[in-house]
Amino acid sequence: FEQPKYDKILKKKPHPPGMHGKARKAKITEYGKQLIEKQKIKFTYGVSERQLTNTFKEAKKHHGVTGDNLLSILERRIDNVVYRAGFAISRAHARQIVSHGIIILNGRRVTIPSIVLRTNDQIQIKEKDSLKKLIRSNIEKTSSLRNLPTWIEVNADDLNIKVKHAPSRDEIPTLANEQMVVEYYSKRA
Repeated sequence: FEQPKYDKILKKKPHPPGMHGKARKAKITEYGKQLIEKQKIKFTYGVSERQLTNTFKEAKKHHGVTGDNLLSILERRIDNVVYRAGFAISRAHARQIVSHGIIILNGRRVTIPSIVLRTNDQIQIKEKDSLKKLIRSNIEKTSSLRNLPTWIEVNADDLNIKVKHAPSRDEIPTLANEQMVVEYYSKRA
């Protein structure tokens, strides 16, 4: 989840809880490994099963490596871009900011957090002082925690974001083995 407090939560004990937990751990099947990788992506980006399935189908239609396309589409979602820019403290918060109509995309107010952005798209904050104050405080809170992606351009003074280009695989932080996710969905399609 790219935040220090979640790293501790996500680390598992080497054994399950309970009296018999230390006795023996069952071997994880190939399906189990694929499921774990899929769940990592699903929970990191805060998408439902249906949204992830539809995103996979969309990624499969594009030319290139399906796993890279999947991550590129998820990274370009407007809620994720708002989070990556530091306008929100979490992806859930970014999703709420978008759904409450605080974000203006290319001059139009948007309320759909699943919009996939394209090159040269402009994101701004609604003209309201209290909202701008909130976003500025979020930027201050998250500035030390976040590495700004190279594929977006953020102007913290004017509170706007510009998408320079679609992210390549090198520009997306590794959080799961996307090839296992592709295998998971390929067997179920």
